[in-house]
Amino acid sequence: MCGIVGFIGDQPAAPVVLRAISRLEYRGYDSAGMVSVSNGRIYFQKDVGSIADVQRKHKLDRLPGEIALAHVRWATHGRVNRVNAHPHFDCRKQIAVVHNGIIENYQELRAELEGRHKFVSEADTEVLCHLMEDYIEESGSLEEALLRAMDRLKGSYAIAMVSSREPEKIVATAKDCPLIVGLNGNSHFVASDTFSFLDQTNEVVFLEEGEVASLTKGGVSFLNRHGEEIAKEGQKVDSKWEEATKEGYDSFMLKEITEEPQAILRALMQDRGLITELAREISRARQVVITGCGSSRHAALLGSYLLSKLGGKLCHVLTASEFHYFTDSMAKDTLVIAVSQSGETADVIDGVKRAKARGVRVFSIVNVVGSLLARVSDKVIYINCGPEICVAATKSFIGQVVIFYLLAFALMGKLEEGIRKLELVPRQIQENFEQIDGKLKELAQRTKNENNFFYIARGLNLAIAAEGALKLKEISYIHAECMPAGELKHGTLALIEEGTPIVAICARDDTFYETLNSVEEIKARGGYVIGICAENNDSYDEWIRIPEVQEIFYPLVAIMPLHLLAHHVAVARGKDPDRPRHLAKSVTVK
Repeated sequence: MCGIVGFIGDQPAAPVVLRAISRLEYRGYDSAGMVSVSNGRIYFQKDVGSIADVQRKHKLDRLPGEIALAHVRWATHGRVNRVNAHPHFDCRKQIAVVHNGIIENYQELRAELEGRHKFVSEADTEVLCHLMEDYIEESGSLEEALLRAMDRLKGSYAIAMVSSREPEKIVATAKDCPLIVGLNGNSHFVASDTFSFLDQTNEVVFLEEGEVASLTKGGVSFLNRHGEEIAKEGQKVDSKWEEATKEGYDSFMLKEITEEPQAILRALMQDRGLITELAREISRARQVVITGCGSSRHAALLGSYLLSKLGGKLCHVLTASEFHYFTDSMAKDTLVIAVSQSGETADVIDGVKRAKARGVRVFSIVNVVGSLLARVSDKVIYINCGPEICVAATKSFIGQVVIFYLLAFALMGKLEEGIRKLELVPRQIQENFEQIDGKLKELAQRTKNENNFFYIARGLNLAIAAEGALKLKEISYIHAECMPAGELKHGTLALIEEGTPIVAICARDDTFYETLNSVEEIKARGGYVIGICAENNDSYDEWIRIPEVQEIFYPLVAIMPLHLLAHHVAVARGKDPDRPRHLAKSVTVK
């Protein structure tokens, strides 16, 4: 879960790479580093901290040369310290490597290599540096040495490297991790995400599994896994860099929450024929399995309710990290719907690949165009919400949910009617935001010192309650737990004490009175009830109003208040909502 950027061109590379890697800091932010090549020599700087911190200390943009690689790290192997930061080197510091992913067999390789190589870090990446050191002596080129080293590696990875032995090139490869080459005349990029260089070029080539790219000023060449040169055509991707600024907001998260109404409208911009076709396949499938992680799993959970309640199709939701344990029982007439903002989530992709190996068809709901998940899926629906920089998903979540509404309406044969109704919701959300934001800030101040929150709901709104709890815990570091309201009396009531905050989504639907009964059980034990409802009730200690809508649309209007509450509590506690500790945006390791 790291970010990689490389550049080669006819201008100083370090400033270009610094700008580009700064756009990938959402992928990791515990340390950063850069390496450049000039006049046959390697120069580098790396350290713990944000990219801005490392830049202030070491002036990364002053590294010489017209070739450079940069890396921002989210630690998986080895402590967060300067030694473990990237780049990593061979014994002679002639080869510099940056790496995203996990080399699963690094311990065995390290034990084999330690007798003749000196290891200076705890990072799994360093075994690759020393393998390259051995193989380049025998093969004579970075490309051939890398292909040989890849035979020894197990796991998932995106790798880019430079060498003083071949000082005019960058060599890169990937397996189950994204790596994209950007083309711009005599200037070329290699990066984990097109977002890093879209202000320079939107012509890209996606590296497929096991392919090797060699970037020089003269052009880019590609080899397949067997070392044979292959032709790959560049393709255009949408450039939306202008959207990835805070535009005066205090955080990306707050900006992205306020963009949720627009995200609904963007998600509705779909090919009607594709939605109808996918709904038809959902209807015909013997079983439908929906999979995702984190917020995407919550969107999947709500999707299963919608497909069942509206479309009459019972679906199973499997957490992506557990999904692959079930693939052996999937027949060819199973349909998998994979949900992921980034399209890079390793657990999702691993399960999808195993399912496809059994002949299962896979649809994906993704935000990032051209992502790995999109490329391995049979059909793709893009949510179109634009760049989402904050680690915590907000507008992408609501975009995923809207796709499930479209599929459910299409199952009913009422797609156009559903779209017309959905188009009315964003304005109601926007008007409600203006009414409740100040009250949510006050509530955040009142509850910022609490250690536990509980979130309850029933039916369609249970997934929204789960999403609200996740947001609170991941950015404010308060323990938050969600459960069906009816499950309180089966154990969790024992944890309710005087003043314990309970967020209850009491939608005016067929679950209203049952949920209110659970609220009364909480009140009888001294709980502090925060009611998310279209109308006030004497049982609420605090009432957060949501618009009155048709009952199936309550999840759409309930999510923004929960996202806002989490944001305001985090800020009240002095936390950075954009960069929660220990977490990264794109989880590309299992």
